[in-house]
Amino acid sequence: MSWRPQYRSSKFRNVYGKVASREHCFDGIPITKNVHDNHFCAVNARFLAIVTESAGGGSFLVIPLEQTGRIEPNYPKVCGHQGNVLDIKWNPFIENIIASCSEDTSVRIWEIPEGGLKRNMTEAVLELYGHSRRVGLVEWHPTTNNILFSAGYDYKVLIWNLDIGEPVKMIDCHTDVILCMSFNTDGSLLATTCKDKKLRVVEPRSGRVLQEASCKNHRVNRVVFLGSTKRLLTTGVSRWNTRQIALWDQEDLSMPLIEEEIDGLSGLLFPFYDADTHMLYLAGKGDGNIRYYEIGLEKPYLSYLMEFRSPAPQKGLGVMPKHGLDVSACEVFRFYKLITLKGLIEPISMIVPRRSETYQEDIYPMTPGTEPALTPDEWLSGVNRDPILMSLKEGYKKTSKIVFKAPVREKKSVVVNGIDLLENVPPRTENELLRMFFRQQDEIRRLKEELAQKDIRIRQLQLELKNLRNSPKNN
Repeated sequence: MSWRPQYRSSKFRNVYGKVASREHCFDGIPITKNVHDNHFCAVNARFLAIVTESAGGGSFLVIPLEQTGRIEPNYPKVCGHQGNVLDIKWNPFIENIIASCSEDTSVRIWEIPEGGLKRNMTEAVLELYGHSRRVGLVEWHPTTNNILFSAGYDYKVLIWNLDIGEPVKMIDCHTDVILCMSFNTDGSLLATTCKDKKLRVVEPRSGRVLQEASCKNHRVNRVVFLGSTKRLLTTGVSRWNTRQIALWDQEDLSMPLIEEEIDGLSGLLFPFYDADTHMLYLAGKGDGNIRYYEIGLEKPYLSYLMEFRSPAPQKGLGVMPKHGLDVSACEVFRFYKLITLKGLIEPISMIVPRRSETYQEDIYPMTPGTEPALTPDEWLSGVNRDPILMSLKEGYKKTSKIVFKAPVREKKSVVVNGIDLLENVPPRTENELLRMFFRQQDEIRRLKEELAQKDIRIRQLQLELKNLRNSPKNN
């Protein structure tokens, strides 16, 4: 019997990336120069939000998607934070509600008016104080309305019930800064990566760690749940400082199922998973490439498809929700790429090449929609429910009728699990102490320069006074 090569058939093997034309990009945006490892960008079916470079506090732009082209320098901003904005996320169920977190230790909820901003917005509908240090991450619960997670540099994850505007649970199992959070499909499990080189799977309502992996050979940076497959994928760095991905069984983190080296570049690898097409996208911070794979349940688990290449380096990437895609063009994924050097936001569509112009049901299965499956009280009482699915053929332009109502409350001490969060501050890390030291040195240098300038001015005044006294008129 003659040998025949085995070809793997896949409907996604020819997926290609298509960059939007220049008139459909967003130009003239002062993208933040902050080096924090976040995307600084959030997208939904109506708005694009980008964290910007600003003096005297943190701000971000909110632009309606149809308002492409050059953005004016005086375009109105959301600018209520007193420190740099580190993360922004749109509410998955209410399209004009966005959460932001900042170095000023607060999390804020903003309500964007219809049609976008007409003037600078400084007043949030809700201000949340519970962290004792800056807040680096925010994530909305995938199936429950008004449940928000925030992770701070105080090593805590707080769960906020926005119906009452208070933290209702605290996850306090981390010993260093939390780098990433990811939910499974129904939001019953939370995976986290931490600077202490550990990967954890946590039951969020109890704060109990179900699984924990000490990643010595594979230093994890980012983690993502692979839909309902009970698998996790992490990106990180190998012991030889090469970029690497690893696949894990969520019920046994003792050893990864596979580890695969990607390349020798130094930028962080951002993973994105599409549960509908079972495709994984890997985008490197600081380079312009996006690799994509197909995930399978059997070995070899990961099947390389193709790579989108671009010479422009990306600082971060926003991802359009499924109901915002153009199904008539067979678009299965859309990135919004931040190009800092050009002040440009560039949409990149991942397209399945099809000749037929009819709706392609095989690449658009039922997908999580814009209706929440649970109320905050139901989820906090222990109920789990899968997301409410929608068809992109019939209802992908349907808008949610849920309205956000901010609770009225007084500022007070924040007590969760019997601990006042604002008083219980962990010891400062070495990096934070060094940052404080250099900041104090800069302040001392600035004060010395001011004193020197004042001293020179005093001498000038003394000399002028002496000359006046010795002038002929006075004699």
